[in-house]
Amino acid sequence: MSKEIENHNLLNSSANEPFSSVLERHVSRRAVMKGGLGMAALSMLGGFGLSAFANEKNNGMAKKPLTLAFESVAGSRTDAVVVPKGYTAQVLIPWATPLNDSAQEWADDLAMTPEIQANSVGMHHDGMYGFALESSTESSRFVLALNNEYIDENALWAPQGGPTNMAEGKRPADEVRTEINAQGITLVELKKADDGTWNHVQGSPFNKRYTSATTMTLSGPVAGSDYVKTLFSPDGTQTRGTNNNCANGYTPWGTYLTCEENWPEYFVKDEGRERDDDRLGVATGRGRYGWETAAGDTSEQDGEFARFNATPNADDASGDYRNEPRTFGYIVEIDPYTGAQAVKRTSLGRFRHEGCWPGKLVAGEPLVFYTGHDSRNEYIYKFVTDAAWDPADANTPGAEGDRLAIGAKYLDKGTLYVARFNDDGSGEWLPLTPQTQTKDGKTLAEALGLEADDLAGIIVNTCDAADLLGATPMDRPEWGAVDPTSGEVYMTLTNNSERTEEGSDPTYNQGDDIQEPGTGFASAPINAANPRANNEGGQIIRWREGDSTDFQWEVFVFGAAATDTDNLSGLTEANQFASPDGLRYDERGEGQGILWIETDNGYAGVADHTNDQVLAVVPAALEKSDGSAAVVSADNQELLKRFFVGPNGCEVTGIYFTPDKTAMFVNIQHPANWPSSSDATAVTSGSVRPRASTVVIQKEDGGQIGL
Repeated sequence: MSKEIENHNLLNSSANEPFSSVLERHVSRRAVMKGGLGMAALSMLGGFGLSAFANEKNNGMAKKPLTLAFESVAGSRTDAVVVPKGYTAQVLIPWATPLNDSAQEWADDLAMTPEIQANSVGMHHDGMYGFALESSTESSRFVLALNNEYIDENALWAPQGGPTNMAEGKRPADEVRTEINAQGITLVELKKADDGTWNHVQGSPFNKRYTSATTMTLSGPVAGSDYVKTLFSPDGTQTRGTNNNCANGYTPWGTYLTCEENWPEYFVKDEGRERDDDRLGVATGRGRYGWETAAGDTSEQDGEFARFNATPNADDASGDYRNEPRTFGYIVEIDPYTGAQAVKRTSLGRFRHEGCWPGKLVAGEPLVFYTGHDSRNEYIYKFVTDAAWDPADANTPGAEGDRLAIGAKYLDKGTLYVARFNDDGSGEWLPLTPQTQTKDGKTLAEALGLEADDLAGIIVNTCDAADLLGATPMDRPEWGAVDPTSGEVYMTLTNNSERTEEGSDPTYNQGDDIQEPGTGFASAPINAANPRANNEGGQIIRWREGDSTDFQWEVFVFGAAATDTDNLSGLTEANQFASPDGLRYDERGEGQGILWIETDNGYAGVADHTNDQVLAVVPAALEKSDGSAAVVSADNQELLKRFFVGPNGCEVTGIYFTPDKTAMFVNIQHPANWPSSSDATAVTSGSVRPRASTVVIQKEDGGQIGL
């Protein structure tokens, strides 16, 4: 989630023990605080469980670990991108780049309209993935699927001095339509020229926008249920739009997964609120952008603005939009090759999804997808398909076929689990099914007041169900990444300022009568997995699956400023970071790869030194022969390197590599005063209308990135 739109409300009112408490006990059990910061990291990360896995990998791997060949770049605070010596960085597809002839070429004084924005690249680039057009190894031509997370209303409406009535009063209909069209998903064909530069293909048949107004299909257990019937779709099978798409995922059959994160505040519900409205944070009074205030405009069609007001005003749900928020909060599947109607896969849960990442692919076994709920003290989930993976379903670029039908085969039926982390380094996956037993012995359906077989009700109330099972509240789970050889999963826990010192009593939110635990943490003491009060640095955890319901976990690296007393991973000025966000495991063959870490930092201890950045580390290079140091520690600092720094004001997010690893794509979101040219490293002189952009990074010699 971008810190520009972060929701600081604590919406989890359960009393489940948070990950911080688990980690504190885990730390205390090993007395790591007595042995120095480097020892603390080693004990928490390699002193149990996964150390054995490291030995397995070492024993079966004769090849010397990869070595990062670039020199770390210094921290930077300029209106420019910084890359290592020997690399170039090109600005590509900034916001409002025309996709076809119905758009208009960019100018700093371009006045946006609904039509121009609907036919141009959307605003505030975030997660993305590339889909080759000719073969699986094609590295010079592909369709880029790109999330456009939210809007910067001041940049969008700069020529007129800002938006109209953003804070109060009725919003103009065409301003609302333009803002709706600025969000969602962009599909755009990219092609590498003979001179090595990249360009988008204007007018390509693959170019398409999915916006906050695009009709989409609902599938899975919630589809067709009473929970999602609306005036627009009385049978509960369709909805309009996808909002606040942050991170992403992809499937082995060649489709894009985009994830709805901070969507609740787009809707208003002043009366008739349900349990899930409060648990997820649907707004009262006024939505984030006031889109609902344009309702009743003489140009309004089919309730295009009224749907953002979910307050009941009819005899039943088929006469109003009380259920409109329940058609959001899902994983959305898109076929980038055909541009067919997108599908919301409800089986994977309903909450503020950050992203969705496939696990290790094994023929004849179920598929696994991991996803996190990016809010303070929320949970990590996984979805396990009923269907076993059939390699015949693998994507063949350019081949015809119904990829969304394959998606239905795998993603509409399966089991959703939520994670509980134990202080001994073990963990459990708890199934979110109607018959699962809660902590007090009731079935989950009974505890939520649902019918015995109401799986749709469990999904609509995913967060409450997880509360009742005793899942572990985490420090804002963001991006995940999976080593496709070992199956190890990495996930960023970006930060959590609601932590108190060891020994402090927790403070609580007031619960309500539908939360059996009664109350939940407003601030929580430190614990084994989160050993720092006011955790502004964040950390990256790693786990490996056991059988279908257990796993072992450790902390891979703690973010911090080099001068912090709680710099548990021993970071230095050359690689200090905070608030890890984006993540990518870049496989390089023979069981090895590079882990790339992106940041969305708001911690002054690091932000005073450098803008947001990308760092790289080879996990296999951290391992000793006994597997005891398979984590970042004071003893191996030279192996974690700063690769890229973004311009002032930005978040660095989204990451994709061409199959041959010679081009790396990252996104620059909400820059302050950038870009001023196609050269991303050019420092802006004067002022420009800022534009989120994709940056493509290449080596001057054409070699593989990082090596």
